[in-house]
Amino acid sequence: MNILITGSRGFIGKNLLVSLKRKNNISIFEYELDSSPDQLKKLLIISDIVFHLAGVNRPQNVDEFKKVNTDLSGQICDILREHKRKPLVIFSSSTQAALDNPYGISKRNAEEEFFKLNREAGVPVAVFRLPGVFGKWCRPNYNSVVATFCYNIARNLPITISDPKNEIELVYIDDVIRTFLQVMYGKMSPEENGFYSVKQAYRVTLGELADNLYSFRGSRRTLLLSDFNDQFNKCLYATYISYLPTDDFAFSLDQRIDQRGELAELLKSPHIGQIFVSRTRPGITRGNHYHDTKVEKFVVLEGDAVIRFRPVVPEVGCQESEIRNQRTDDRRQMADVIEYYVSGRDFKVIDIPPGYTHSIENIGVNDLIVLFWADEIFDFSFPDTYYEEV
Repeated sequence: MNILITGSRGFIGKNLLVSLKRKNNISIFEYELDSSPDQLKKLLIISDIVFHLAGVNRPQNVDEFKKVNTDLSGQICDILREHKRKPLVIFSSSTQAALDNPYGISKRNAEEEFFKLNREAGVPVAVFRLPGVFGKWCRPNYNSVVATFCYNIARNLPITISDPKNEIELVYIDDVIRTFLQVMYGKMSPEENGFYSVKQAYRVTLGELADNLYSFRGSRRTLLLSDFNDQFNKCLYATYISYLPTDDFAFSLDQRIDQRGELAELLKSPHIGQIFVSRTRPGITRGNHYHDTKVEKFVVLEGDAVIRFRPVVPEVGCQESEIRNQRTDDRRQMADVIEYYVSGRDFKVIDIPPGYTHSIENIGVNDLIVLFWADEIFDFSFPDTYYEEV
């Protein structure tokens, strides 16, 4: 299958090109505005699918709207008519085509060129009226408010919001590409108005957009993750991260350091709790406490350890053989201590149930590194952590 992409160096074109290159039995050809008309003709004649993405939306001269957006579309249609070629043409238009500004008019006229080609020559066309598209590789400070906000906020640069209550409609680049491919493989039909659309769209105010992006930037300090159950937040966060300066991918964590070693929190979320990591010196024991409700998971990443448990009260109905050395004056002897030997070679997860006092001891000769998860963010006013030696 031969596929031609016009505007392959643009935002949507780059993402489409990468996606298509992952597929087998496809030859991809690229056409840019600086290519020759003869090259366009040559590629159209051999193509089975044409993704027409090339266009301008902020030219220096308003006449370029017609020259690029409308006239180029007309040239494509004329070549296909002349050579009686009927590839599937997927055209990226804009919701601005419904407006009477120069850009919208040029896009609307380009749409009509393709609809006319379909009516007169039977060439299959799929015209998408896309709202604002956001995602990786979009050019900032050009025509995308999301790209501009992401780029500036990631660099601590100011942003301008004329009206925080102004609502915009957005679609995510990966959803756009997936929808394009569905059309390419004949798995999608147009809507009643004859246009194709990306089903998953989002509406957000400029104020909400800015607030979300500022919270992403602040998460390096607070360690708080957004709610990624919200698909828009998930896509927006991926977009924001893609605009980080290349020398700013890494950031340091605050460490709590004492004679036992170091401990640092990694991530926090009101939905999933928190994750933290510790480094413990040989022979040192951490813990010796229990929780009423909080639960945790321990994973030794490096080193050797023994994790010890003891229920803070005897299990109801336990047998005498299960409570050796029982003493009524010493609750710590009311049940046997349970031991789990773990190693970083195994990546074994240890569940820490509530009601069990527990500890972890480094029994190796090197530092012990452990990853911890707790089902809630630590609250200093109600820590649900009570000291008792195992």
